[in-house]
Amino acid sequence: MKVVLFDLDGTLLPMDMPVFMHHYLQALALKGKARGYEPRKLVEVVMAGVEAMVNNDGSLTNEERFWQLFLSRWGGQRQEHLLMFEEFYSREFPQLKQVVQPTPLAGQAVQILKEKGYDLVLATNPLFPRMATLERMAWAGLDPADFLLITTFEHCRFCKPNVGYFQEVLAAVGAEPQDCLMVGNDLVEDLPAAQLGMEFFLVTDDLLNPQSADYRSLNHGSREDLVAYLAQLPDRK
Repeated sequence: MKVVLFDLDGTLLPMDMPVFMHHYLQALALKGKARGYEPRKLVEVVMAGVEAMVNNDGSLTNEERFWQLFLSRWGGQRQEHLLMFEEFYSREFPQLKQVVQPTPLAGQAVQILKEKGYDLVLATNPLFPRMATLERMAWAGLDPADFLLITTFEHCRFCKPNVGYFQEVLAAVGAEPQDCLMVGNDLVEDLPAAQLGMEFFLVTDDLLNPQSADYRSLNHGSREDLVAYLAQLPDRK
């Protein structure tokens, strides 16, 4: 094993995802209203754009797929809407830090693997632009320079749980599934990595298991257990 993929939201960055999404959409609606958008429609169109990205067939980047859907529903020019979103992610989005619960265990996990010589991927679902992903990394106390790859909607053509997402990551870092460990908290979005042949560790502190799947056969545990698990991995240096 030479590459470790980390999910972000709910894995390295503790959060209650429904609570976070409620505050995120509320903040976006307020921002849109202040800029002349009908807030309910804005939220509906953005969520439709998310669905379009989740169902992306790989022919466009997720960013392109989002804007294709957004402009088909709203009209206008991409650039005029882009200004509102960029302002939102630079001004209002950082305030959402108050609804997450950062832990020093995230930094410890990354540091252990850096010292052992592993390549790291921030394998967060690429539904957000890079600026929003870097912001959430900052909340978690993570340094982007520690990661060989950070998946964002600008360059990805698939989303979790599509196996194409994980294949994209493998191609980008030049690795085979058996070379990798995936660390995640979502048995729907993250588990396809294991089905592809990656080793897997399920973080259970903010577990997402909507189908009540039996995960007892998987490596699993708390973030403290994760740190202990990573500490016993062989040194690659």
